[in-house]
Amino acid sequence: MNCLDNLASISHAIQAIPREGRGFELGETKYYVVLFFSGIIWQCFFLGAIGVIFSGSSLLSAIVIAVLLPVTEVLAVIFYKEKFQAEKGVSLVLSLWGFVSYFFGEVKHDKQKSTETQPLETEMPQSTVANIP
Repeated sequence: MNCLDNLASISHAIQAIPREGRGFELGETKYYVVLFFSGIIWQCFFLGAIGVIFSGSSLLSAIVIAVLLPVTEVLAVIFYKEKFQAEKGVSLVLSLWGFVSYFFGEVKHDKQKSTETQPLETEMPQSTVANIP
């Protein structure tokens, strides 16, 4: 696929927006409001993810995103009255399983690290008491 094909598909997708707006169940104005705020929310999400990567690590960012996946699924069922189908259940179980497995491994690794014996120091610390004549 070359650059012109990509531009043609983008142009076709942009031309479909007004048609989707007219067919939106809640009305065309609400379609554009939803579209606008969805774009703003996604930008904030990605900016936050980049901030977590910059301030913490990419691993922490991936953990936060992995935690938000089941939260998003549950909130969609509650607020949007979506059906909780088998695919959603499997996705929820797998994401929670991965999250719990990661933290279980971290706790196990930290316990193993703390039980290892520390090497004894061979030098005496220097004394801070002044020599008395």
